[in-house]
Amino acid sequence: MTAAWRGIVRKIDDYRWEISPAYKSGMLVPGLIYASEAMLDHIWEERAFEQVANVAFLPGIVGRSLAMPDIHWGYGFPIGGVAATAIENGVVSPGGVGFDINCGVRLLRTSLTEAEVRPKLEELLAELYSNIPSGLGSTGKIRVSEKELDEVMVKGSRWAVEKGYGDADDLVVTEESGCLKTANPDKVSSRARKRGIPQLGSLGAGNHFQEVQVVDDIYDRKAATAMGIDDIGQVLFLIHTGSRGFGHEICSEYVRFLGEATKKYGISLPDRQLACTPVKSPEGQDYLAAMACAANYAWTNRQFIAHWARESFVKVFGKSRRELGMGQIYDVAHNIAKIEEYVTDGKRRTLCVHRKGATRAFPAGHPDVPSIYQEIGQPVLIPGDMGRCSYIALGTETALKESFGSTCHGAGRTQSRAAAKRSLRGVDVAKALAARGILVKAGSKDGLAEEASEAYKDVTEVVDVTHRAGISLKVARTVPIGVIKG
Repeated sequence: MTAAWRGIVRKIDDYRWEISPAYKSGMLVPGLIYASEAMLDHIWEERAFEQVANVAFLPGIVGRSLAMPDIHWGYGFPIGGVAATAIENGVVSPGGVGFDINCGVRLLRTSLTEAEVRPKLEELLAELYSNIPSGLGSTGKIRVSEKELDEVMVKGSRWAVEKGYGDADDLVVTEESGCLKTANPDKVSSRARKRGIPQLGSLGAGNHFQEVQVVDDIYDRKAATAMGIDDIGQVLFLIHTGSRGFGHEICSEYVRFLGEATKKYGISLPDRQLACTPVKSPEGQDYLAAMACAANYAWTNRQFIAHWARESFVKVFGKSRRELGMGQIYDVAHNIAKIEEYVTDGKRRTLCVHRKGATRAFPAGHPDVPSIYQEIGQPVLIPGDMGRCSYIALGTETALKESFGSTCHGAGRTQSRAAAKRSLRGVDVAKALAARGILVKAGSKDGLAEEASEAYKDVTEVVDVTHRAGISLKVARTVPIGVIKG
């Protein structure tokens, strides 16, 4: 272990490391990092330890300030951070959700095999790229009025389904059925609306993607079967995007607004990026209502993209959606704050759970798990980078008791986008991936370099930590064969 943090971190076991409140005066609870020992040097060097400790200053924080193994530096909270605050005396912080509100993933299955898809893969990627708008500042295929945008904010995915984009089965296997009921469009500014109207129904840029995947390994046959995953070689389709500029604008505005509220309520913090306000305050309720609007927008956005992806498969393979078996496995949020109930210190309490770069991971029997998954638990979708693999996992009782029903959300960056571009200058990332059987379409070479495998942790190491710690359990592994980056 690195001497610099040897006296700061207490090893609980091979996958749990605790930061004592004595580390920093003002910490109200310990910090807990899920990681292997090999991961800790980088976490320390990036100063993510410091952010875990800073989150522990939040008034009303319950249990511990948590960090998943995909942790890296973020705005206020680390990405991969989880914190629960008590409703009665706790706060809500936009930094604990992030700018891309309800960035998340949706996974579709198909009845196709890799052998069937490979000969038409280039055609399929071209159709997906053409049919689903992507790229920085991209505008969507859907044109909504301000009134319709209000309906999207309130109804979420159901609005798209009512318009013929997908069906009710999709809602059943979407977190919160694709809608937070606390949304209030009155709490969203005209500027945010102007950014949101043209972008609905678009993928965006950065780390957002569409991916044609092949099931590479199955660890839990019963759970895989319940999800409609039949065997190795089956083709799946993964969508990763969020609320685009709409959510970014809402977060930006409320970070400024709650910076003033932090002063108003006399809250002392070690980092102004942790700007917060009591959950029950008018400012806290306004933020949660606006955040819910962005979350519902994001679920609607993924609903549209899933529909167009199905259309693309239908066109290329000349079969109906039903013949292609293109049902939805699950859709889960990665950046969100939710009001949830947990037993802490022997008492059932209502908490505000911030998940920033973290996935909800509820166990079998939990009332919020869809009926078709009641016997196995909530599916957890964990994408890796475009050159390695992704995982499907399950929520657990351990997560419910220990991490506020949360687990990791992906691989986690090891390099900034700028550093990744510098390190790969002159490298043709698309050509290198093609040599390994992975076809890629993207808006720019720089965009690909930013998202290359070298910029990320190995998602297998991340998932092994959460699996061995018991906060999510592996079901299947997939590998990419076709990727579209914004």
